[in-house]
Amino acid sequence: MSDLPRKAVTRTAKLAALPLGMAGRATLGFGKRMGGRPADVVAAEMQQRTADQLFKTLGELKGGAMKFGQALSVFEAALPEEVAGPYRAALTKLQEAAPPMPAASVHAVLAASLGPDWRGLFRDFDEKPAAAASIGQVHRAVWHDGREVAVKVQYPGAGQALLSDLTQLGRVARLIGPMVPGLDVKPLISELRNRVTEELDYALEAESQQLHAEEFADDPDITVPGVVAQGEQVLVTEWMAGVPLSEVIVGGSREQRDRAGQLLARFLFAGPARTGLLHADPHPGNFRLLVDDGPASGWRLGVLDFGTVDRLPEGLPEPVGAALRMALEGDAAGVLEMLRQEGFVKPTISLDPDAVLDYLLPIIEPAAVDEFHFTRGWMRSQAARIGDPRSPAYTLGRQLNLPPSYLLIHRVTLSTIGVLSQLDACAPLRAELLEWLPGFAPDADWDGDGPAGHDEAPAVDWAEV
Repeated sequence: MSDLPRKAVTRTAKLAALPLGMAGRATLGFGKRMGGRPADVVAAEMQQRTADQLFKTLGELKGGAMKFGQALSVFEAALPEEVAGPYRAALTKLQEAAPPMPAASVHAVLAASLGPDWRGLFRDFDEKPAAAASIGQVHRAVWHDGREVAVKVQYPGAGQALLSDLTQLGRVARLIGPMVPGLDVKPLISELRNRVTEELDYALEAESQQLHAEEFADDPDITVPGVVAQGEQVLVTEWMAGVPLSEVIVGGSREQRDRAGQLLARFLFAGPARTGLLHADPHPGNFRLLVDDGPASGWRLGVLDFGTVDRLPEGLPEPVGAALRMALEGDAAGVLEMLRQEGFVKPTISLDPDAVLDYLLPIIEPAAVDEFHFTRGWMRSQAARIGDPRSPAYTLGRQLNLPPSYLLIHRVTLSTIGVLSQLDACAPLRAELLEWLPGFAPDADWDGDGPAGHDEAPAVDWAEV
């Protein structure tokens, strides 16, 4: 068994077969309907088979294919229920697991990154992976000083697989799109492809994670495991147990769902303000709900995987908060002016300020109330309103532009809202915005010059780690 199907022709063939399989099932379904079977029964069978083939293939290939599948998983809440139902279980699998690589390959990577005597660094090393994801798998171990650790081992050939998969997926994005209705997959694939180099750099990941671990070390609500050691293709961090958010989504209590939602929203906005970095891979597999056994007993949020971050030394952009505040105050002209200054509306485009406000208000509804109940129904209604070609919102949305500097912020925000909707969480989003989002507080006075800002995030001295 190979670590990853590394031959480009093999991976390309498997990915290219996805839309062909879809076409074949459509033909078969037409034949069944002609034979007298109910159309809704045939459609349901086709959706289930499509989901199974699509996400089974993405998961087995790992690399960019699985990364793409994980990114899609957070948007499941926006899909119509008749489509989302068959996809939900297959999507959830991509958030936590993938087929493991052979032990011999794991040992070879550890020897290359940590030295031939790597076993001496551990008191114990579990050969069976505790988790396997898109570019690496995690083993549970005990470090030589007695600490329980997570050992993240990168798949050999992961870089080549990432680029190959995402290139091929980009070529067939138009054909894959109908498998996940309502989502524009091409920009998502392009953005993932642009992040390949950073995703593979474990030194950068270690630096980002350690910065968060130190910043949140004494936080009562959010926990980030510290970095223990790092090599070219190996990252050793403190072990963190807890309940994966994917499990909370499936069977969590109301208390767990609401608490997870509150803390996820807090981390989205507090993280950039406190560290100058935005965690940019917010799928449920990267978060844990932890029991706090201290004096303030309750639930804490554990955060994993800092392989992709957006560097925001001044925190989230102040114009985002200012525009949100102005929209809630009904200042249509001010909102449109800010959108123009930030590049969301190109100079050649003429828009009615009131129409822009009407477009935005339903989307920003969670910021208008003290507590908002995020549901799949609400998420679907927004996706339908913006994605229906007959809707004025669709027409206006097509005239807006997304500046490159906002691409990752936009995806992370939408992804987090998708997870909140999957959680069915009641969350006090407004309170988090007031505390952490520059420009949102009522006394904020945005003049277009940007925030006074946070200092550049300090570098980590790896000689001390």
